Amino acid sequence: MINVGVVGYGTIGKRVADAVMLQDDMKLAGIVAHSYNFKIMAASLKGIRIFSLGNRELLEKNGIKVEGDFDSLLDSADIIVDATPGGLGKENKEKYYIKKDVKAVFQGGEKADVGESSFVAQVNYDDALNKRYVRVVSCNTTGLSRTINALDRAFGVVNVNATLIRRAADPGESRKGPINALVPTLELPSHHGPDVKTVIPGIEIFTTAIVASTTLMHIHTLSVEVRKEVEREDVLKVLRKAPRIRIVSKEERINSTAEIIEFARDLGRGRGDMPEVCIWKEGIGVNGRSIFLIQAVHQESIVVPENIDAIRAMSGVPFESSFKKTNESLRIE
Repeated sequence: MINVGVVGYGTIGKRVADAVMLQDDMKLAGIVAHSYNFKIMAASLKGIRIFSLGNRELLEKNGIKVEGDFDSLLDSADIIVDATPGGLGKENKEKYYIKKDVKAVFQGGEKADVGESSFVAQVNYDDALNKRYVRVVSCNTTGLSRTINALDRAFGVVNVNATLIRRAADPGESRKGPINALVPTLELPSHHGPDVKTVIPGIEIFTTAIVASTTLMHIHTLSVEVRKEVEREDVLKVLRKAPRIRIVSKEERINSTAEIIEFARDLGRGRGDMPEVCIWKEGIGVNGRSIFLIQAVHQESIVVPENIDAIRAMSGVPFESSFKKTNESLRIE
């Protein structure tokens, strides 16, 4: 049994905690709270053990049972999933995890050097075997890596050009407010391309990004040059078989990110999550050695299965055992 602690109980952290509780070889040792809010109240009502990092009196005043301090959680966990905002993970590593000699999984908001490996399960699982510190890459990098990896294995990828239309905020981030603008990322390439290279070394990729006034999902448009001429049906067949990739279509009346999220809700997915990359069937085009496609990435949930697989990889569990178990427990295709 792998004892897992979660530090940072926000968009990713709360989903990872729920996913850990679904695994038959893991136990949620607890989460860390540094303030009182509805997320901590919900965790308490679900029976999750809560440890404080300051403000213990405030937590207890509001009816939260506090099991102990941060050090107590570190003492009872084999691996910590650090889902704190970008930059804090590295601080926590240096301040707590190294001193306590506890393994840790970090998120894509951290720089690549925070871990010994940048991780996407179906691409480079073995790189994380028995490592002490692993970074699960961002939602966008995960989505790009899954698709590029599938095409590379089938056809050999020469280079990739991608434009990312990014959501402005997560649905619960009301403090950011609506944005009546499209905001270009004036950094070329955007950081996503170099980040993909930390997962797929040697890949030639150039990315640009635009922030849009939506909260639901990201959209990627990809132009992929491969080593041989291909037929559209061959590409579609490869993507249909690739794990953690879902083909959606106009035939199903899925014409936007809104319908994808509604589909996830109708499937009974917790929180309306869609951890698979969704690629539109009608958005796949081929011209000689060039493949064009449009895909959607649910930023709130895509990295959740990656965190679960990273935990197992760092514990020495082989890829085949972990990947299948994660997919089945989270009902992922």
